[in-house]
Amino acid sequence: MTRRARAELRILARDPLLLALLAGIALAIAVFVVYPLLRVLLASFQADGAWTGATYLDLAGRRLYRNALVNSLGVGLLVGVLGTALGYLAAFVLTRLDVPCRTLLHYVTILPIVSPPFVSAVSIVFLFGFNGLVTRQVLGLDDFSIYGFHGVVLSQVFTFAPIAYLSLRGVLAAISPTLEDAALNIGATRWQAFCRVSLPLSLPGIASAFLVVFIESMADFGNPLVLAGASFPMLAPQAYLEITGSFNLARGATLAIVLLVPSLTAFALQRYYLAKRQYITVTGKPATSTSKVVGPVTKWILWGLVVAFALLVASFYAVILVGAFTRVWGFNYTPTLAHFAYVFDVGLQSVKDTLVVAVLSTPVSGVLGMLVAFLVVRRRFPGRTALEFGAILPFAVPGTVVGIGYILAFNAPPLVLTGTLGILVLCFVFRYMPVGIQSGIAVLRQIDPSIEEAAQNLGADGITTFRKVTLPLLAPAFFSGLIYAFVRAMTAISAAIFLVSAHWNLMTVQILNQVGSGRLGVAAAFSVVVIALVLVAIGIISLLLRRWSRHTAMVRPA
Repeated sequence: MTRRARAELRILARDPLLLALLAGIALAIAVFVVYPLLRVLLASFQADGAWTGATYLDLAGRRLYRNALVNSLGVGLLVGVLGTALGYLAAFVLTRLDVPCRTLLHYVTILPIVSPPFVSAVSIVFLFGFNGLVTRQVLGLDDFSIYGFHGVVLSQVFTFAPIAYLSLRGVLAAISPTLEDAALNIGATRWQAFCRVSLPLSLPGIASAFLVVFIESMADFGNPLVLAGASFPMLAPQAYLEITGSFNLARGATLAIVLLVPSLTAFALQRYYLAKRQYITVTGKPATSTSKVVGPVTKWILWGLVVAFALLVASFYAVILVGAFTRVWGFNYTPTLAHFAYVFDVGLQSVKDTLVVAVLSTPVSGVLGMLVAFLVVRRRFPGRTALEFGAILPFAVPGTVVGIGYILAFNAPPLVLTGTLGILVLCFVFRYMPVGIQSGIAVLRQIDPSIEEAAQNLGADGITTFRKVTLPLLAPAFFSGLIYAFVRAMTAISAAIFLVSAHWNLMTVQILNQVGSGRLGVAAAFSVVVIALVLVAIGIISLLLRRWSRHTAMVRPA
């Protein structure tokens, strides 16, 4: 141990409670993040109780698995390009141009984020399936199939373009329009000003958004499971089928490791390379957010494209809503409440289970995220970088890998959790903690440390300082972390499908089961219930944030 590390430990030892907290968090990350991933890696080199690399050779030699890898990479790259382009278009129009209905378009555009990630796949089946409203009822097509490459790409672009939009919205809003005005004033055309000023300044954000969408596409489980079909294998559903269908843990673990490699590579690029390549523009004058690099005609064309996408989003959710009240989609469109009666009768237990898991995991995930952010930014200790990396690692790990890892890690002594409420709660806590950590780190770096130092000079220990000084200042980041954790706990599928049991089931798993059995109306009803519960929870958490903000503003000294 270096002299600096020993000095840091001595300083930390002056606050035993904080030291114990740090040790507990580090142990939890090691057990519930690192250990499951190591078990997946080890399982991929085992077959029939013996160590071997034959599973990797088998994957390389079989056409099915080679096609799954090629298909996943191809879809991920195309969805990354299309989703980022669509997200950039929406972000540019809604942040830089003076167009009507910006707030409404913003909320409609992000609607896919607060719903189960495969709702778009269910909508596509309603519209373009073998008995789809468009394909059969409107166009009368008998031989058209939406299943396969084009169906997966369409559903994933619809699902993940809003993520690119949110990622790029802040980037574009931060670009000062005075730079574009300066280019126009010296004779540049609007196109030249955009290509040489606006676009280069947003390139780091574009690259980051592309990598995030690529990671999400590679990790996606629900959309390929519904739409890929047997003729278009992909890695995530194939790993699931190997474990649940063929009961081949070694092969499923090997596919999970293969799936993990491109996701981790993209994550490493996004975090360590792009984070350092940021263009910052600082001006001493307030600037309007309206850009002049777009002419009047082009502005309305771009606005029309964003409106078209918003209408597509709205139509997909309208189809889900109508399908939930339709007796048999494609054959009998008589209105009925039978599907909701099924949800609140046969499926009521899964509704309760989902709420219990989400309510228990959300506050733990939020508080733990803020604590890790506080330790990483405000304390110096040996292994700080490793702790931060381990804490945010679940963001880059596909849910399929996490689910397989938890099965392997906690299905035998010393820690048996399979089939219990605990394994679901722990999975969601550590899987969705990274967003709270990232938000907390961003806010803490903008807060003067002297505020916390003043509390410590008055005798407060580290935990008291965090609870009474730091956490109130972190309120916006804390509540954003809570919203994300709750939404994901309510809509997660890729990891959860491996962890549910007869005693604890989730609505998203029920939706997939209903789609698989052809009960699309029940699947739509479950989807409506999930979306309604998520929107109510977001409203409650937002209300709590406003009340907390008003309370802290009232008690803050002038």
